[in-house]
Amino acid sequence: MSHNGVKYRRTAAALTAAAALLGLGLGAGTADAAGWPPLRDGAYLYTGTTGTGHMTTVDTDDFGTCHTLSRPAASVQVVSGTAALELYRGADCTGTAWATGSLAQQDLPWTMTSYRVRQP
Repeated sequence: MSHNGVKYRRTAAALTAAAALLGLGLGAGTADAAGWPPLRDGAYLYTGTTGTGHMTTVDTDDFGTCHTLSRPAASVQVVSGTAALELYRGADCTGTAWATGSLAQQDLPWTMTSYRVRQP
């Protein structure tokens, strides 16, 4: 099978696992009880808790590059078979670091001002 076929199988598996983990039906189209946005492939940073506020879409193919956010992130959602995030309290990937896995939906322990994509 092609590389794209493998990626789509991994994505489908990640979405299925995420739905099971969060108690969601795959076709539900609604957020979980905590009010999170519906799960979708990729990585997203939010200025508010539980996936609220301004959303920043992360390029999950841009491994290792440090990105400083224009607005600090307070929550994160990641559904990817190939990428995770490393978030930092300071600009330019400095200060206290915190990492997600390739399947995450959670409020961050601090507001984060920069990040880089890494392998899970």
